[in-house]
Amino acid sequence: MNKYLSISPEVQQALAAGRPVVALESTIISHGMPYPQNVETAMRVEQTIRDYGAVPATIAIIGGQLTAGCTPQQIEHLGRKGTAVTKASRRDLPVLVARHEDGATTVATTMIIAAMAGIRVFATGGIGGVHRGAETTMDISADLEELAQTPVMVVCAGPKAILDLRLTLEYLETKGVPVVGYGTDELPAFYTRHSGYGVDYRIDTPQELAQAMQAKMEMGLRGGMLVTNPIPEEFSMPADVINQAIDQALAEADRLGIHGKEITPYLLDKIQQLTGGDSLEANIQLVLNNARLAARTAACF
Repeated sequence: MNKYLSISPEVQQALAAGRPVVALESTIISHGMPYPQNVETAMRVEQTIRDYGAVPATIAIIGGQLTAGCTPQQIEHLGRKGTAVTKASRRDLPVLVARHEDGATTVATTMIIAAMAGIRVFATGGIGGVHRGAETTMDISADLEELAQTPVMVVCAGPKAILDLRLTLEYLETKGVPVVGYGTDELPAFYTRHSGYGVDYRIDTPQELAQAMQAKMEMGLRGGMLVTNPIPEEFSMPADVINQAIDQALAEADRLGIHGKEITPYLLDKIQQLTGGDSLEANIQLVLNNARLAARTAACF
């Protein structure tokens, strides 16, 4: 076993017994929501995965250890520490590990650690992607590159709505990453069910999702699979409301010179303020919805 990897006893036993396990990220805990809502949501998501017959494995870097399966105490620690925890992507791992520091894992680093542990299904809110204006800033999330090389299925509600969705799809196509719509032919846009862009394939059952990912791995093809699961209709936000909030938040971020790894947490927080908290509730509900689908899919492997 990798000496830097720590797998909780529960997750280790589940993997050894061939039971379904679902990975969860920790950036949503430290950077995605305020305390204590972040910890409450993390525990709700874990319980939802258990309710659907799988074992949750919240992933983080704890004291320099790549941790697959955080304890409730570790989740509380990440939630209380909040944005003081380093938002850790692939580039941050060597230094955080060497310094024995904590890190909240993005989609990219959650995929890396999940793959090390032997976990094949990962539920999150939304993935990063090509940012608006990337033709001049070159601001492209490492999540996309990780999807191109790491064999983990990522279940999400689509790329985050703050991104350039068309360019994100183009990038994923170039990298050979299948973009699947669960029960839909259209790419969901995080807070809303509709983006106006199509997906590569529509799949309607967890069993077929598992079969497609299994076939990819057995053929030796690199990379993962992106499963986009629309937010439930009753929690979907009106596109004009969310787009207006996004445009306002982007203009404010540009005025303040916010960029790089700080831009996404800033925009999500600003959008929450502009929507009177509606976007936060939508965020929570779409994560729970993705957790249900990921657990059902993991059970089919």
